[in-house]
Amino acid sequence: MKKIVVVGNGLAGTLFSKTFREINPKAAIDIYAAEKYRYYPRPNLIEFIAGSLPFERLFAFPEEWYQKQNIGLHLATPVGSIQPAEQQVTLEDGSRVEYDYLLLADGAHSFIPPFKGSDKPGLFALRTLDDAFAILNFLEDHRQVAVIGGGLLGLEIARAVSRRGAKVTIIEFFQRLLPRQLDPPGADLLKTQIEGMGMDVRLGLATEEILGRDAVSGLRFKDGTELKADIAVVAAGVRPNLALAIAAGLETDKGLIVNDRMQTSDPKIFAAGDGVQHRGRLYGIIPASFEQSRIAARNIGGREEVYQGSVFSNSLKIMGLSLTSVGLVNPEDEDVEEFRVVRKSEGVYKKITIRDGKLVGAIWMGTKQGADKVARLIEEQKDVSHWKDAMLADDFDFSKI
Repeated sequence: MKKIVVVGNGLAGTLFSKTFREINPKAAIDIYAAEKYRYYPRPNLIEFIAGSLPFERLFAFPEEWYQKQNIGLHLATPVGSIQPAEQQVTLEDGSRVEYDYLLLADGAHSFIPPFKGSDKPGLFALRTLDDAFAILNFLEDHRQVAVIGGGLLGLEIARAVSRRGAKVTIIEFFQRLLPRQLDPPGADLLKTQIEGMGMDVRLGLATEEILGRDAVSGLRFKDGTELKADIAVVAAGVRPNLALAIAAGLETDKGLIVNDRMQTSDPKIFAAGDGVQHRGRLYGIIPASFEQSRIAARNIGGREEVYQGSVFSNSLKIMGLSLTSVGLVNPEDEDVEEFRVVRKSEGVYKKITIRDGKLVGAIWMGTKQGADKVARLIEEQKDVSHWKDAMLADDFDFSKI
């Protein structure tokens, strides 16, 4: 009987365990987690902060699910080190656990840039449920919020704290919001929509210092300007947790390097999730964690399967606006054609990018109609050259393609 140890109880570790249990009903599966809470989808933290999701509904599975699946869940039990030669892990309390196969899925951590004054009370990042509790507690008597970062997480944090009645200013280093998901016209429209909701958006600003004597009182930017704020939330991206992998002698680069089977440089150790680097790429998106964890489970379970990489795709609501961004949305190559439709009064922006007749990217904002079909066409590499002038119409029949 195989003994499987999983390090991390986030999406990748939990989905891996669920998938492997479906393949092998008898193997021993034990999950070791640094957090004291069972698995919750991280997007739920936003709705929890906004007040639209109660604590008891945060979690993906009820407490009894793990017992029913015969999965050992060890909360607040972090792994201190891995000994690949002995095929065992040492927990932080000093006890040792042997494994036949190990899945390393300890994810990533919030990146706090080296601002001057970044150790002041009132500066937060949002990655864990404890982070969410800390932000909510501080919000009770601090109402001027600066959100540093205008990416997906930053905008969602801004919406959530705004729903709590806070006055919110969004600070973005680049000259537009969501630079990975939107092009300049789409980002301009999104900025207009956000400002219409009562939030302030400041673009092209680099935070240099967190002001305040005993707690946050504002921000100073590199251009010398300042902003008053009594709470700051940093949403400047994440960095892979690599300490365990490096100490164990596993091959790393920007992330923990895996092959197409999701196997690390040690054949008995697999990896999945936000800390993984595959074919030179770090994904950090939910669809990639889904695919990677399932493929790792199937390969350990004896079902040979290859990970080909994931299409960068996000389908979500930003400030209440539906947004789907898939594939190549900011092409730099001259051989890529671009087609778009803009309806500012409705907050609708649609764009497709085409190379050699094939759909390679799309932005669908302000409407869901046709978004899933466009995403599927990109994934399937369909030739759409006959319909490229018509696809953006609201009533286009995608069954033609």
